[in-house]
Amino acid sequence: MIITISGTPGSGKSTVAKLLVKALGAERIYVGGMRRELAKERGITLIELNEYAKTHSETDVDVDKKASELAKKLEKEGKIVIAEGHTQFYFIPDSIKIFIKVDPEEAARRIWKDLQQKETRDARNEGNISSLEQMKRRVQERFKEDNARYQKYYGLDYLDESHYDLVIDSTTITAEQVTEKILLFLKGKRALKKKKSGSL
Repeated sequence: MIITISGTPGSGKSTVAKLLVKALGAERIYVGGMRRELAKERGITLIELNEYAKTHSETDVDVDKKASELAKKLEKEGKIVIAEGHTQFYFIPDSIKIFIKVDPEEAARRIWKDLQQKETRDARNEGNISSLEQMKRRVQERFKEDNARYQKYYGLDYLDESHYDLVIDSTTITAEQVTEKILLFLKGKRALKKKKSGSL
């Protein structure tokens, strides 16, 4: 089974993915992490990589393809896979597709809070963000920039909720509560699958 997790910046995708890995004994593939590593290798910030990606598709397409191929390989080995990335649902159409969204103001608050810790700040590689207000502007820019790139390279609006099997708004709930909703959904899908196979 492959579970793809997409969503808006600051929605808690990574925390939820880690919790699902623990709950399901799954393998995690983190596209955002792969792109952040790519930025570090080039000696630039994630913001600068995203700017570069507007005219260089390989920073998105190559990473997305590599991640989806790895997910499919792990699934063939009998593993449950959590593929976390904005467009992994597109590359793995037979996956269980989860979308997590959050109010942009809350997203900015969460990311700003994370950036106050050096370890998290270094891992996120967001560049020089000096205030919460600047972070709010940056989140809004990320919404537009990410979707514009996916529209350009894939003809895809990843924010269109009709793509997904389950959509969860995390604005007023914790990552643990989001995870519980996903686990209940997966349990329901498995029960339905068993019922269908039993009726044949």
